[in-house]
Amino acid sequence: MCCPLLAAVVLIGCGERKSTAPRPGDNPAVAVSSESGQPVLSAGDAAAIGIKTPEGEGDLAWQEIQKALETLMVEPAEQSENPTKEQMAEFQSKQGAKLAAAAEKVRQFHTKYPNHANAAEAKEHEQGLLTVAARLGDTNATARLEKLEQARLDDPKLSEDERLQVRLERLQREASAQAKGDMNVMLTEMESGVRKLQKEFPKRTELNGLFLQIGEGRLNQGEVEKARTLAKEVVDAKPDAELKDAAEQLLAKLDRVGKPLNIKFKAVDGRDVDLAGMKGKVVLVDFWATWCGPCMAELPKVKATYEKLHDKGFEIVGISFDRDIEKLKQVVAREKMLWPQYFEGQGEGNKYGEEFGISGIPTMWLVDKKGVLRELNARDKLEEKAEKLLAEN
Repeated sequence: MCCPLLAAVVLIGCGERKSTAPRPGDNPAVAVSSESGQPVLSAGDAAAIGIKTPEGEGDLAWQEIQKALETLMVEPAEQSENPTKEQMAEFQSKQGAKLAAAAEKVRQFHTKYPNHANAAEAKEHEQGLLTVAARLGDTNATARLEKLEQARLDDPKLSEDERLQVRLERLQREASAQAKGDMNVMLTEMESGVRKLQKEFPKRTELNGLFLQIGEGRLNQGEVEKARTLAKEVVDAKPDAELKDAAEQLLAKLDRVGKPLNIKFKAVDGRDVDLAGMKGKVVLVDFWATWCGPCMAELPKVKATYEKLHDKGFEIVGISFDRDIEKLKQVVAREKMLWPQYFEGQGEGNKYGEEFGISGIPTMWLVDKKGVLRELNARDKLEEKAEKLLAEN
């Protein structure tokens, strides 16, 4: 449920290595010819001791490729706990260049050894490496990737599943490039692109799932009506039961806006909490957990807003998804969190999480002085939104 803001570690799978464990009595350096019964060296062993064969050279080259791929995982020491934008940009640039270089080595392998048993796997690695490098902003990788993608799209034997996957990856990359960090632009570009894909792939109902994701994104940007329109569109498309249920949950969440929010419980510290009795206050309902990294990253901002606005009528009610009450108490005490906390101990089975359709944390809602839910995305510009509600009569 809790998702890191940025995946700083990129690990490319290298495929399973075939077992070379000898059977009892076997000499691992030799094999037996079925025709003569005489022991013969394998191609890889022949190359290792200087007897060159095309097969042996390819095997050794593939072993080197595997070793190179295995070293692509970033060591933790290379990462800063709270990197600046400049540090993150530098990190991504280095990673992109590293992945692009690895993709070139893989390309050289399958070009030199096109008939090798691992040539097809190498081509998959090349595209995967270039895809990640392009996402990290490596322009050279993007150009190379586009050529590979176009070659695949031009192949009449390419399956519809593969064709759709290529088109989706290209759409996401192009939308990201257009957005340049602006989420509203990103969502607009993605929605426009998915609508075009619907015309190209009219029978692919999974595209409705992308509309639902875009709807969630619209909600996170505070665009309630745009989110509602997309969710209704998904329901009207009569998708599978799981997707329909998700769309209906989003609609139910959206329908709560503008209506009283009912939350009543006994807090961890013994306080009785009832939103109905907090009218006249602006209340932040914070769905969070101590084990959620992004939740803890938001905490300084939440505390600062509380300290600045509490005397003006700003309150917080915590809805904890923790499983360990002692850990929750320790963090609340250490961080001097003065507001009440709801604890059930069920983790993702949290009562209010299920009732309100909370699909990810941190999630922050704002309730106005009349006890009415007004904001489903209080994480963005929390202080500004809280002050605006406090200024209302």
